[in-house]
Amino acid sequence: MKSDQVSLANQICFSVYNAYRLFNRFYKQTLQPFGLTYSQYLILRSLWQQDRKTLHEIGDELHLSSNTLTPLLKKLEVTGWIQRHHPDDDKRQLVIILTEKGKRQEIAIHHAIIDRFDSDDFDAEQYHQILEINQKLISKLTQAINR
Repeated sequence: MKSDQVSLANQICFSVYNAYRLFNRFYKQTLQPFGLTYSQYLILRSLWQQDRKTLHEIGDELHLSSNTLTPLLKKLEVTGWIQRHHPDDDKRQLVIILTEKGKRQEIAIHHAIIDRFDSDDFDAEQYHQILEINQKLISKLTQAINR
């Protein structure tokens, strides 16, 4: 194997790591005015797609355990973004619901993200190609881990 093939610059893992690091910075700066972290934003994004989900449903969708989600949800509740409640018919379930603030801020957050990211750099086709390749990578890595 040639040395340039194993150099850091030619490693997919390093490229993905750098993209991950930059996404974190991007979202940290963008979400800071709303008092949100990226993880909290992902929970809200899930609820904006469909409000009134159980803890288990959100965890499955985001691939996060209840131990990870619980402090994030508590913070979102304290800051007025969501409400958590146990339904009368099954007290074991925890249902998460957007508050009016949580519903109202969706468009403002969406615009803040769009305004910070120059969409002229990627057209719709390129965006979908990147997403498709990334999803293939996730699938291959999941298969490799589960062998």
